Amino acid sequence: MKILGIESASVTASAAIWEDDMLTAEYTVNHKKTHSQTLLPMIDEIVRMTETELQTLDAIAVSGGPGSFTGLRIGSATAKGLGFALEKPLIHVPTLDAMAYAHFGTDRLICPMLDAKRSQVYCGLYEFHEAFQVIKEQAAMEISELLQEINRLGRSVVFLGDGVPVNRERIEAECSVPYVFAPSFASRQRAGAVAALGAVYALRGETETAGEHKPEYLRMSQAERERQKKLQKEAQSP
Repeated sequence: MKILGIESASVTASAAIWEDDMLTAEYTVNHKKTHSQTLLPMIDEIVRMTETELQTLDAIAVSGGPGSFTGLRIGSATAKGLGFALEKPLIHVPTLDAMAYAHFGTDRLICPMLDAKRSQVYCGLYEFHEAFQVIKEQAAMEISELLQEINRLGRSVVFLGDGVPVNRERIEAECSVPYVFAPSFASRQRAGAVAALGAVYALRGETETAGEHKPEYLRMSQAERERQKKLQKEAQSP
């Protein structure tokens, strides 16, 4: 099985090729350039370096959210465009699941978090000691609510993701269980993990067409929230 992985849920842009249980190529950039400028050139580069014919792909795995609305839309559009053009299925891989999947072998709880602004994070809880298990499905929640839930579970935890630097002081002040912060090289998204976990889903038959795919935002965008407030205000006015 040969899978192209695409990750663009936050500042990280990443593309990878996974084939027959091996990561053959991965191109990752953590820099403030728009993903519309980076994703396709990155895919072109790994395809060229590995002499991969796109038509030989079995599927395209895409980080499906949550995360940056703009980043997710660009990743989704890229995957859908390739899916339509190549007539290949897509695999929707939850962003936080893929982040946790890159942390095999720890006996700690794995807590990836992305900064959702307004004192909130996109987060989930996982373990991957022998089998990969979702303890808490990804959600948008207040950082203190997340830390209270972790404290109740009473297990040591590893934190990772771009939500960590923003909330590090809160974690240090409110987390009562043993914890560590993943080192920088293991703390961001990777398309290799998206592709590898996507392969697991594909073997289960959990694929979708390019037309069916859509990102999972978990909450409304700022523009949608402002529009909702405006409509509520208009409805309340005499």
